[in-house]
Amino acid sequence: MAATGVLAFGQHVWAVTDSEIRKLRHDPWELGTRAIQPVLWLVVFGHVMARVRGMPTGDVSYLEFMTPGILAQSVLFVAIFYGISVIWERDLGILQKYLVSPASRTALVLGKGLSAGVRGLSGAVIVYVLTLVMQIRTSVHPLAILGVLGLILLGSAVFSTLSLIMACLVKTRERFMGMGQVMTMPIFFASNAIYPLSLMPDWLRMLSRANPLTYQVDALRALMIPGVTSAFGLGADVGVLLVSLVVLVWTAARLYPRMVT
Repeated sequence: MAATGVLAFGQHVWAVTDSEIRKLRHDPWELGTRAIQPVLWLVVFGHVMARVRGMPTGDVSYLEFMTPGILAQSVLFVAIFYGISVIWERDLGILQKYLVSPASRTALVLGKGLSAGVRGLSGAVIVYVLTLVMQIRTSVHPLAILGVLGLILLGSAVFSTLSLIMACLVKTRERFMGMGQVMTMPIFFASNAIYPLSLMPDWLRMLSRANPLTYQVDALRALMIPGVTSAFGLGADVGVLLVSLVVLVWTAARLYPRMVT
């Protein structure tokens, strides 16, 4: 019985994920527009900041240091606005159909989180192409690339689930867009994406250590840049992201029905 329940749960999660991926197939231009932001950050901001002397990035160049951070940023910016799709689904009556389906609320939330991860994978392709064009040293070991893809899926699920929670609380598109903009920049800048933790004042370093994006960037940096090791340990990085995902999925699953009330 337990195995049957797990199988049914997995099927429900995949059904939701697949339905979201089908939407992406009908809008391929969405993938193209996502290339703009990492290009601007790496080509413009990266080259400018690379001229700043004294940035403590160790034995790697600043462009190498920031590349994993820009990939994580790309994932964050896509995922944090994912919750608006739930508001659209409610307005179109699709959400009500989801809620009366046999799928559990947890399966619905997790399925949407994983589908956001698939969208985030396009950012990895864009960033890796940029590293080749700009001759930024990155690891192309198959295990490292698989690890990077896994972290993108996990990080996307974390931040898209946070986005779903925000959508359940604010319920309107206008309030959600404002909340998303308010959340994005603090999460990004209170992390180690574009500067090391050692440069931060103590209070900001404490916030950074409570920020899941910090651990995603730390793990991506260790996998993508040859010779760089994780500051917290890859196991700790993945553990923090998994715990964050479990807590956020549990919260979102309980708030999800509120969208139709």
